Amino acid sequence: MNSNPLIPKELKHYFTLGLSIDCVVFGFDGEKLKVLLIERGDSPFKGYWALPGDLLAPEKDLNSSVNDVLNNLTGLNDLFFEQVETFGEVDRHPFGRVLTTSYYTLVKISDYELNPASFACEAKWFNMEDISELAFDHNKILNTCFDKLQTSIRIKPIGFELLPPKFTLTELQLLYEAILDVKLDTRNFRKKILSMEFLINTGDLQANVSHRPAKLFEFDEMRYNSIKEKGFSFEI
Repeated sequence: MNSNPLIPKELKHYFTLGLSIDCVVFGFDGEKLKVLLIERGDSPFKGYWALPGDLLAPEKDLNSSVNDVLNNLTGLNDLFFEQVETFGEVDRHPFGRVLTTSYYTLVKISDYELNPASFACEAKWFNMEDISELAFDHNKILNTCFDKLQTSIRIKPIGFELLPPKFTLTELQLLYEAILDVKLDTRNFRKKILSMEFLINTGDLQANVSHRPAKLFEFDEMRYNSIKEKGFSFEI
């Protein structure tokens, strides 16, 4: 119980809430969208797969602690996270009242190496469709963050950080299909993307492929960042 003598007795129970952070790390492997999970080695939910998350120490700042929590459990660090939502159902944690704030990010899987530690017995990338029952209310948190990601890709371009420097339009379409979880019409997708003018035709073609080599594109970084800042409407 909070022993601060400045708190009136009738208010002390209001200062006994626990706070936590849960990180939803989406990863793209060139074909599929995946999410990073840890296997919990401690109670509660020992042996369950869960989102990387932990209680927040009283002296810690919320937003600046996200990467600390993730690094402590998975070895990943220095990621850009966006805060999504706070979950505060009374019974969401078996040990007591804990509010958790969720954050999400999207990374290129091949750029990172996992190194589970602390109470994380294992850290692993899972295909979205293969995820079953998670610890706590983490299925709800994951779905909320996935909805946020799908909304985000419709109002700002995503891909600069996830594709190789030179890529085909097919590779870019696969990224959008993985995130939106739909099959896009190729002709309409290419017409829409090219009309936004943040792609540059490099004049190069794919090499060492058995099929007809496709054109290689790269992002116009200044145009891409401008659109990302101002927003746009991506509907096909």
